[in-house]
Amino acid sequence: MKNKYLSLLFASFLIVSGCETIGGSSSSSDSPSYEYGDSKQANLQGYLQNEIGDRIYFETDKHNISSASAFTLESQANWLKSTPGFQIIVEGHCDERGTREYNLALGERRANSVKEFLVSLGVESGRITTISYGKERPAAD
Repeated sequence: MKNKYLSLLFASFLIVSGCETIGGSSSSSDSPSYEYGDSKQANLQGYLQNEIGDRIYFETDKHNISSASAFTLESQANWLKSTPGFQIIVEGHCDERGTREYNLALGERRANSVKEFLVSLGVESGRITTISYGKERPAAD
């Protein structure tokens, strides 16, 4: 049976405010320029995946957070609180079973559960964006 899961992807969607300006020169605009996919971001992504965990898993048709998932989210919340310049996107993914509408709604409930949990641990709500891909972008094999 395929697991449906939600990934909390820090580095691949991280946060314009957490990136450095590349190149050392200033532009005439007030908005800094950012380059995505640089080595610092790749190192951060690797760190988050290997040391903290960048995804949690849900039981089929469920959106409640298990104790194993809570441990991962607590680690993520601690990291987020120690790095206040970062914002994240919480993605909800499902597999191909069920209708498109059902899976979009399930992915949204999962993403919102994660957001609510992180907020309950002290992460500012405005730093977390949620999105549901339902079965359109399955992340489980």
